Amino acid sequence: MQAPGENKFPTHEAMEAADRLHSAAIHLLRRLRIRDRETGVGPAQLSALSVLVFGGPKSLAQLAEAEQVKAPTMSRIVAGLLRAKLAHRRTDKQDRRAVVIQATEKGIRIMQEGRRRRVEALAAAVRGLPQKEIAQLREAAQVMEHLSRQV
Repeated sequence: MQAPGENKFPTHEAMEAADRLHSAAIHLLRRLRIRDRETGVGPAQLSALSVLVFGGPKSLAQLAEAEQVKAPTMSRIVAGLLRAKLAHRRTDKQDRRAVVIQATEKGIRIMQEGRRRRVEALAAAVRGLPQKEIAQLREAAQVMEHLSRQV
């Protein structure tokens, strides 16, 4: 939302900024995902586990929606999480007929360790930047957090 009286970027400038941000974010995440291999968990399972660890227990339908996949695909992903003991099923407390998927302690630990590895790798790169650029990154992160709530 734009505050009254605030200047708006011309459309071509907003498109250029959005394109560069999109490209930079994808490249950065791809480079950091290399650290995820150390978990021994595949990308689809790791992504679903992340939703459960950081978003809390979900039904299969909620998990499929969050991951933008169809229910049969999510069923296969969840089956792998269950086999690896990274998640378990439990009865929903509000609706005893419903089942929710929840991360196990092992799943939580693997996800937290993976996140720590990615953040440490990124911090090592950031550490090499001049202080001014580190401050700019902090400000950019705030802007990105704000954008993520609007998109």
